[in-house]
Amino acid sequence: MAFSDDDGAASNGFPAGRSVSGRGNSSTSANDKAADAYRKALSTAASAAAYAVLARSMARELLPDELRAAARWGASVFRARLGWGGARERRTLVVRSQTGGGSGSEENLLFDAARTYLSSRLDPRDMRRLGLTLCKSRDDTGRRSWRKRLFIEPEDSTIDVFDGVQFTWTSVEKSNGSGGEKKKANAGESGTGGDREFMLMLSFDAELTELAMERYVPFVMTAAEETELRERSLKICLNEGRSWFGLNHHHPATFDTLAMDPTLKQSIVADLDLFANRRDHYRRIGKAWKRGYLLYGPPGTGKSSLVAAMANHLRYNIYDLDLSHVESTMLRWLLPNMHDRSILVIEDIDCCCDAMSRAVDGKGSKTPAGTGEDNSSDSSESLALPPLPKRNTEVTLFALLNFIDGLWSTSCEERIIVFTTNYKDRLDPALLRPGRMDMHIYMGFCCWEAFKTLARNYFVVDDHPLFPEIQELLAAVQVTPAEVSEMLLRTNDPDVALRGLAEFLKEKKQGQIKKA
Repeated sequence: MAFSDDDGAASNGFPAGRSVSGRGNSSTSANDKAADAYRKALSTAASAAAYAVLARSMARELLPDELRAAARWGASVFRARLGWGGARERRTLVVRSQTGGGSGSEENLLFDAARTYLSSRLDPRDMRRLGLTLCKSRDDTGRRSWRKRLFIEPEDSTIDVFDGVQFTWTSVEKSNGSGGEKKKANAGESGTGGDREFMLMLSFDAELTELAMERYVPFVMTAAEETELRERSLKICLNEGRSWFGLNHHHPATFDTLAMDPTLKQSIVADLDLFANRRDHYRRIGKAWKRGYLLYGPPGTGKSSLVAAMANHLRYNIYDLDLSHVESTMLRWLLPNMHDRSILVIEDIDCCCDAMSRAVDGKGSKTPAGTGEDNSSDSSESLALPPLPKRNTEVTLFALLNFIDGLWSTSCEERIIVFTTNYKDRLDPALLRPGRMDMHIYMGFCCWEAFKTLARNYFVVDDHPLFPEIQELLAAVQVTPAEVSEMLLRTNDPDVALRGLAEFLKEKKQGQIKKA
């Protein structure tokens, strides 16, 4: 049986033309699905972008700048640790030793601070090459020592990590093309390579610029300041005309070795620490950052040693002002020349100006003590006062009061003012009020606890068979720590020294009984 071509085509079940049409419909359906998916993706992306813009706008309005900066920093650290973003744009800060030029140039504080900071962070085990200098120094006891300084050699660099972010410091030797420039001869100082001049470069990712400027640079300044304060040699300065003459101060007194009542000692240390940590507090309340201490009591009770212990505890320089060679007009020159973080001391304030009480001055008799808080009883003030010394009236009380808390008193920050006197009752009440002398400290006779400190200092003993007898005698005899120290210094044998002290106290007791 013969079949036609049409029948043959029909034998396949579908006409040939119909078969081609079916394949085209399938392709069109796939394209439509892809187009729909594409449109949905675009719509989703547009919605996400809209939400992102809205969230960013709300964040700018509602979130503080610090929180937004922290979020940006966290995102940058996350990307850096995952290695995203490829090569990142960098920023470099050039830190020169001086700014400006010629006679108008001035020291760059950041340059010196960076040298000090890096010197404390550099590790010779991690660097291929480092500069090293040794400077002569003295420890707190006055013994000679060496101070080590490390610095980056020119063309070398080091990485410092701050809050998980890397900052690169590079030392670059500075060309001296002019030839007439004055070299900064700082051989032996940290961060210098002989007498060569150089500059430092601080590099970091561009997106971390705000972190570097607002947080890292202030951190470097603060850390360097703390290092310099900890390592600096203390000075004691004496006034000479309108200026100060400084000497190295190596007084070994500390609060651990100070012979005084332990409770009083702890209260002084706590007050000093509170003062030193209240920069923001004083600025907030609008007061000058200063505090006054009045030390009073019989001679030989350790007033000068307490001043030295305060200086060693806070690492402050001492300015010992002798008013006997000062006129009132000189005070306004001396005060601005004092540095921050210093102790101004005026010893025997009742003898060197007209700061004595007006009642005492006019009648030659005692008047009640001025206002102020006392940390101990005033038992010693029952002693008869000696005749009033001839006073130097070149410095007036008015000038002294302005010197303490007038406008000139704000010329420097973090200053402690200490007055010492053997006779508190002689001082004018205007000097004693809070705000001028904030804490009144009575330095009394040697008590039992003070003696135990002296015995530990001299002989490293905490107990001895003679201790009960000495304790009983100290309760009955008025003796100064200076007198006790003199007896303990006479021999290195604790038995001999303590027997000698016991005999001395017995003689003092007999003398007091005869006078009574």
